[in-house]
Amino acid sequence: MMQMLAELSVESQIFYSVLFFSWIVYTWEAYLSNRQRKIYRTTTHVPAELGNIMDAETFEKSRLYQLDKSTFSFWSGLYSEAEGTLILLLGGIPFLWNVAEQVLYRAGFSAEYEIIHSLVFLLLATLFSTFTGLPWSLYNTFVIEERHGFNQQTLGFFFKDAVKKILVTQCILLPVASLLLYIIKMGGDYFFIYAWLFTLVVSLVLVTIYADYIAPLFDKFTPLPEGDLKEAIENMAKSIDFPLTKVYVVEGSKRSSHSNAYFYGFFKNKRIVLFDTLLEDYSPLNKEGTDDTSGNENTELKSKVKQNLNKKQGCNNQEVLAVLGHELGHWKLGHTVKNIVISQVNSFLCFFLFAVLIGRKELFEAFGFHNTQPTLIGLMIIFQFIFSPYNEVLSFCLTVLSRRFEFQADAFARNLGKAKDLYSALIKLNKDNLGFPVSDWLFSMWHYSHPPLLERLQALKVDKQN
Repeated sequence: MMQMLAELSVESQIFYSVLFFSWIVYTWEAYLSNRQRKIYRTTTHVPAELGNIMDAETFEKSRLYQLDKSTFSFWSGLYSEAEGTLILLLGGIPFLWNVAEQVLYRAGFSAEYEIIHSLVFLLLATLFSTFTGLPWSLYNTFVIEERHGFNQQTLGFFFKDAVKKILVTQCILLPVASLLLYIIKMGGDYFFIYAWLFTLVVSLVLVTIYADYIAPLFDKFTPLPEGDLKEAIENMAKSIDFPLTKVYVVEGSKRSSHSNAYFYGFFKNKRIVLFDTLLEDYSPLNKEGTDDTSGNENTELKSKVKQNLNKKQGCNNQEVLAVLGHELGHWKLGHTVKNIVISQVNSFLCFFLFAVLIGRKELFEAFGFHNTQPTLIGLMIIFQFIFSPYNEVLSFCLTVLSRRFEFQADAFARNLGKAKDLYSALIKLNKDNLGFPVSDWLFSMWHYSHPPLLERLQALKVDKQN
């Protein structure tokens, strides 16, 4: 293989090296997934160490759910890899660039308007990706998630949501991309510094406005009502000097019965968001009915809720506090800041290397751009293809670091006296989300950003009586 590459031109060496590495990564991922699927297929009885944690019925449901997800992931991953390979081999990227150029000409713009040309290319690429991914998304939502009782969406809600996502994404992506391209083209020898600073500002702004202005376009956010839970959350936040300003409940049950919680905001303006599916007292699956509303979507949603009335979902107040103790531990221990610093150091390094490589004509020629060197295409080639080996190594390192942070956040909640409640909350959340507690060691090491359930429970078990 290496001898064959050596006989090719530099452009061909770059192209086929990228293609070869892509398939190496896919083969590795497929091998790991196959190891895990073997676990799903063969582990049909509750292991002895799980006897007091998970009943046989839940164990079987989680096994079948994860097996379905893994099988779906195999086929969708194979399709994605084959599609990407065909796009490269058939010159799909320069073809789409030329299509964007024709659209530009018909709109009365010449080829010198590279930024507008790039925006049209981005829009066409997004539409193509959305169209080819739609069947997979539909199958995942309305077959797999539906089969295992998680999907709460109607078909109308799904498509309305998809259209909103496309519109919101383009409203953010196109202005940001145009400004970034302008900075790169006009920034001189040190454009990489300005480009990095620009992306830093954009990321901070998006994090700040996401939950207040973007997320409410998709889900309903309401303040957590006054009561014991809100008072306890505020007291816990005050005890660790967390500058909490508001606590929201998000109507996640309209989309899925999976649960979550997170906090956001900078400096002295922190907010906590709880999914209604996390709260035992709020989850629609635990209620005999829903509030009277009108419209076909709400009627269908009621029907889906009634089908799941046999489930008991969510955590009690003390368990919710334990989960939040874990999340606030990430803040108190500086994990959020550390992740931002790592992300920005990586971003700066990538822009610096991009500045070094962007002048290499052979990179563009390797992917079919013989007469032009568009900045956007250079970003795509270098960040997506040339940096691919580096990105894989970085991703693994961040996964290892994330697991370490999760153990530390669990320990923080334990030190708040929440060990017993976090222990029971983790079991409940694993049951609600049909997590399978048995993992192949290699698959777990490579993929799990959170430690396996048994490892987390074992770390908490020592002080569970606290």
